[in-house]
Amino acid sequence: MRKIFLLLTIVSFAWTQSFDYVGTNGCKTCHKSSKKGAQYVKWSEGPHANAFETLKSAESAKIAQEMGLKVAAYEAPECLSCHATGYGNGGYEVKDASFWDQKTEKGKPTRDVKRMTGLQSVSCEACHGPGKSYKSSKKMKAIFIGKLDGKTVGLEEQTEQTCLACHNEKSPTYVKFDYIARSKEMAHPISAEMRKELHEKYSSK
Repeated sequence: MRKIFLLLTIVSFAWTQSFDYVGTNGCKTCHKSSKKGAQYVKWSEGPHANAFETLKSAESAKIAQEMGLKVAAYEAPECLSCHATGYGNGGYEVKDASFWDQKTEKGKPTRDVKRMTGLQSVSCEACHGPGKSYKSSKKMKAIFIGKLDGKTVGLEEQTEQTCLACHNEKSPTYVKFDYIARSKEMAHPISAEMRKELHEKYSSK
C-alpha cells in the first residue's frame, strides 16, 4: 500500500509541477545557425516576433478603447494572454520603469530584464513550453533520440489546439484560421544534416 501511495505521489507531482521560462535568449544560442535549421531566425522574421509591438499601435489603442479596457493594450491581461509568452503563468509580467532601467556594472540590461524582454511577443516557449528544464543540449539530444520524454521536462507537443488557444473568435481581430496552411508557413524543423548527425552520434549510445 505504501508503495502505491508513493507512486501516486510521484505521478501527481509530475502532472502538477511547473516549469520556468527562460526567454528567447535561452533558445537562440542553439537554434540560430543554419546548420541546425535557423529556427530563431525564422521566428524573428515572422509575425509572432512582433505580436507584443502590435499592441502599441494606434489600431490596438482603438480596439482597447472599444473594449472598455482600463489600461493600454500592451498592459491589459486580455491582450497579453496571447501577445506575450506565459503571461499569468510565470512568464511575461507588466513591469514599471524601474525594472526596465536595471543595468549591470557594464551598463547593459540585467539578466532579469533580458529574460523578460525575451518573453514579450509570441516567442519559442509560447508553443514549445517553458524551457529551463529542457534547454540544455544534453536534454534536447536525449529527447530527439527518444531516450527522454520531453513532457517530463516541460516540452510541449504542438497541435491545432496550441494555435487555437489564441487564433479563435474571442480575438477582436480574428480571421478564419487555416491550421494546415499556417503551420506550413511557420514550420522550422531541425535541418536534415543535423538530424542525420544526431542519429549517427547518439542513437547507438
